[in-house]
Amino acid sequence: MLIDTHIHLDAAEYTSTRREVMQSARVAGVAAFVMPAVEPHNFAAVAELAASCADVAPAYGFHPLYIDRVGDGAFDQLRVQLEERRPIAVGEIGLDYFVEGLDRERQQIVLARQLALAAEFNLPVLLHVRRAQDDVLKHLRRTRVRGGIAHAFNGSRQQADTFIKLGFKLGFGGAMTYSGSSRIRALAASLPLEAIVLETDGPDIPPAWCPQGPSLPAELARYAAVLAELRNEPIEKIINQTGRNACEALPGLERYLRQA
Repeated sequence: MLIDTHIHLDAAEYTSTRREVMQSARVAGVAAFVMPAVEPHNFAAVAELAASCADVAPAYGFHPLYIDRVGDGAFDQLRVQLEERRPIAVGEIGLDYFVEGLDRERQQIVLARQLALAAEFNLPVLLHVRRAQDDVLKHLRRTRVRGGIAHAFNGSRQQADTFIKLGFKLGFGGAMTYSGSSRIRALAASLPLEAIVLETDGPDIPPAWCPQGPSLPAELARYAAVLAELRNEPIEKIINQTGRNACEALPGLERYLRQA
């Protein structure tokens, strides 16, 4: 089963084509979409889309790029979402040290408070980690959560092994399709398959064969084919194992799986 473990279906890039984008993905074999919120103002859009599509699994959280929109009241709002909607995970949360001008101290405060909520509600987390792997790991050691997924993973092998030891799966997608992404491709080829999940991060991180984007979930089978080639393993094995990995990382995901 193909599962897109990270896609922003509410993004503006999909506004006029969302229904077609999702149906094309279903025809291509995608059994479920995991859709994380990124800030308080899109909680409603995520909830509405998830309520209208049985194969969309929602998550709620504050992305580090949008922390300027997160006031103290936002955490109460997040708590309500976790209590009333019982989402698949807390996310998208994390740290971003790549984008200049972001308040790193504020990012860490927001991340710590969200990890505490995830631990309280016994939910996994969907992590955004850019050039901040060690600091994210520091927070995960301090506040133990129910694992989850480090999406669009691009750290070192040592960091990958540490995330895995803490109960996380690692997300691979469009970046893996570029021949120049040597470190990411080496990780995809050598990490235990049991630690890998597939994702698009749509509409972002489009594949090498369509670099102008947007990234489309119907391409997930082709991502699986790239991973199979990198690992020299049958594509059926890749699809089946990454699907199982997604369900292991996100308990409760099974109820969203569309039956082929």
